[in-house]
Amino acid sequence: MIDKYEIYKSSGISKEVFEFGEAVLEDLKEDFDHYDMMAEYNQQKVIRAMQKNKVSAECLAGSTGYGYNDLGRDTLEAVYADTFKAEDALVRPQITCGTHALALALMSNLRPGDELLSPVGAPYDTLHEVIGIRPSMGSLAEYGITYAQADLKPDGSFDYDAIKNAINERTKLVTIQRSKGYAGRPSYSVEEIGELIAFIRGIKPEVTIMVDNCYGEFVQEREPLEVGADMIVGSLIKNPGGGLAPTGGYIAGKKECIENAARRLSSPGLGKEVGASLGIMPSFYEGFFMAPTVVASAIKTAAFAAAIYERLGYKCIPRAKEKRNDIIQAVELKTPEALQAFCLGIQKGAPVDSHVTPVPWDMPGYDDQVIMAAGAFVQGSSIELSADGPLRAPYNVYFQGGLTWYHGKFGILCSLEEMVRAGEVSLSS
Repeated sequence: MIDKYEIYKSSGISKEVFEFGEAVLEDLKEDFDHYDMMAEYNQQKVIRAMQKNKVSAECLAGSTGYGYNDLGRDTLEAVYADTFKAEDALVRPQITCGTHALALALMSNLRPGDELLSPVGAPYDTLHEVIGIRPSMGSLAEYGITYAQADLKPDGSFDYDAIKNAINERTKLVTIQRSKGYAGRPSYSVEEIGELIAFIRGIKPEVTIMVDNCYGEFVQEREPLEVGADMIVGSLIKNPGGGLAPTGGYIAGKKECIENAARRLSSPGLGKEVGASLGIMPSFYEGFFMAPTVVASAIKTAAFAAAIYERLGYKCIPRAKEKRNDIIQAVELKTPEALQAFCLGIQKGAPVDSHVTPVPWDMPGYDDQVIMAAGAFVQGSSIELSADGPLRAPYNVYFQGGLTWYHGKFGILCSLEEMVRAGEVSLSS
């Protein structure tokens, strides 16, 4: 019989770190059963959508040039639309990342003189230049689109009075960020987002509501379109790509919103009709098929990490036993040394570039230096186990991903090993 510790010992995990992790896992069995059930539910949802739209071997062939009559591309978009309960969807390799997908959705559905509102405080750092919060060439501000923001209450809940005061005759689009990003607030559940949408619709029914769905797909039974959103937006190198999509992004929702986005992505008059898939369809289809199981692995990894670091006295958002609304786990590490040690451990546990030492750097789109650990098969893929954080107090690390639970477990044990070696934690007390 295999001695479980011997598996990890050969990979540099000490006996005390291994035993600490095993003790923590004993308290997570019921939670893991729930995550497996969620994966089973969402797996069937994806299979039904694929079967309904008659996904065939022909769908896996690619197109070139203009990409006219691309059966695989068009069928995949129908699969996304059915899975997420949308009227239409745009799923393209030409959408380069999550920020691009969000910028595309905003720029195509806003016009000069309109106002964009965020009712959940400041958006993720990389959107600051898109909006014009931080002046940048090509921003919404340069096109005469203004921005308003309703800050959250100190506990991270919605400030309904501030939101009501911020909505005016020029409010055209409301953007709701589901995940916490680099903020200390909680990530929001689909139910909470639905309550916020209902409140906003009660004040201005005709407003367009977009949800930044990054990191949230397949975490719950429902997606934000099912509680009143007009658009959801995400990246294929996060949850819905299942770790197999090598690039791409999606927008799903109301048909008019999607057509606006398609015409901005390609050209007026062309819209969704063009855009070659270039042989990428097998990884898009298989990645989406695998996504519910991969997301469950990432959630298990996050819960395991929270349970470990909570036991060591660190503040974790969310806590190990809290309901999860996305795959992100934040840990307040308090010192830059602890942040760097944690990221070094994640890097050492990677299947790719495990020999590389992550260092802080001036990453485009961020105000502070950022340290990132990501030994991934797909560059920047955050459904693969990765960790990052800005070098600013309180030195939170934000980590996510894990294509398999077993790799996620190993990566978190590696992070703890490096924290012990750096003298940041002690397991003997």
